[in-house]
Amino acid sequence: MSAAAASVAARLALDEADAVLVQKGRTFHWARRLLGAGHAARATRLYGFCRRIDDIADESASPVAARAALAAISVAIAHGESSDGEPVVADMLTLMAECDIAPEIVLELLHGVDSDLDPVRFADEAELLRYCYRVAGTVGLMMCKVLDVTDPQALHHAIDLGIGMQLTNICRDVCEDAASDRRYLPATLVGALAPGLLVEPAPALQPALRRGLIRLLALADQYYRSGEQGLAYLPLRARAGMLVAARVYCAIGTQLRRADHACWQGRAFVPTRTKAGLTVRAVLVLASHPDYWNPSVRHDQTLHQCLHGLPYVD
Repeated sequence: MSAAAASVAARLALDEADAVLVQKGRTFHWARRLLGAGHAARATRLYGFCRRIDDIADESASPVAARAALAAISVAIAHGESSDGEPVVADMLTLMAECDIAPEIVLELLHGVDSDLDPVRFADEAELLRYCYRVAGTVGLMMCKVLDVTDPQALHHAIDLGIGMQLTNICRDVCEDAASDRRYLPATLVGALAPGLLVEPAPALQPALRRGLIRLLALADQYYRSGEQGLAYLPLRARAGMLVAARVYCAIGTQLRRADHACWQGRAFVPTRTKAGLTVRAVLVLASHPDYWNPSVRHDQTLHQCLHGLPYVD
């Protein structure tokens, strides 16, 4: 592909990803405004690819069709060449070359999404955290490359921010996921329940479900704290954008707490007015707190005890 053709393809991919971001990624669309233009464009293209992968798992005609599509993308990523001509995949390969994103990171993401095509019944927190690494920690790793982060110490914190966000997603979407035959809440927290029992949980199940959400939201807070400790490694403008994204996502957990963790009563969301307030407070914190200017806290390796053997963990 010529340079001119590649530029046109990247522009088309960016436009398509931007439209998807407006519709399905409101938190990141909000936070993206604080990034520089170049980083915002790259982050949007990355989001477009990740969203495409999720949609394949969630919207394909059958698990067999979804698994075949994900397998084809895995081959393209591993070999650095897309044979099916899918623009989103072709642009991801271009982005990987631009930002030096290792194929093994993307393949872990695909592995995680592929696992959603099987019945999901997590046994314990270790299994849950490895899943969160694959579907969200990997995105943190890729964002480091997209944002031109060079210090390898940043990668541990980027993984943690992704895990915190994914834990929040899981707590918010318990009933929706259960309707898709997925129980991400570990059996060690809520029992070995069939997902169908969580779509509209009976009163007898609600106390255990509340306790499970309390535990996972507290765990998410630990990973958010570690994620924020890594912001000093980012370029200046990117620090504000990522802090806002983290704070807005964390606020979903706050909304769940205010609802007494009754996730079955409606999907928690963060109103625009609240997002605006969080944005102002995050920028003020960024300007006044020394931890956001100089890396001063060593990464807590206990957060990665369950992740040994995965890329960029050890």
